[in-house]
Formats: sequence, structure tokens, C-alpha cells
Amino acid sequence: MVTDPDWQRHLQQIGPMTAGLAVQATTRRHDLPIGPWAGLGVLAAWTGAALLAGLVSLRLRDA
Repeated sequence: MVTDPDWQRHLQQIGPMTAGLAVQATTRRHDLPIGPWAGLGVLAAWTGAALLAGLVSLRLRDA
């Protein structure tokens, strides 16, 4: 586990779970580690990375 509060906040900002929940937030947004629009961007980046990894995996394994 990460014990440094700065690293914990940074990891929360780039994690897909926190980003996805931030997109849904309509109240008390100042308590979130990331804003809704930034959360949408992070979530889109994770989705793109997963699609790219799937494409590469399919290309390497499929004969």
C-alpha cells in the first residue's frame, strides 16, 4: 500500500474507478480527487488502452 498522501491522491486521479465515479457526481464535487470532465477523459484513456491491448493481443495470437 502507498502511504504517502500525495501519491495516494495521484493514484486516485488516474484510476478508472475514481474517474468513472467522478463522471456521475453532481453534488459535493469539491470533495472528489478529480473533476467530472477530467474523469471522463481518464476513463476514455483507460478504454482506449484496453481496446489497443485487445487489438495487439488478437493480432499476436490469431494465425
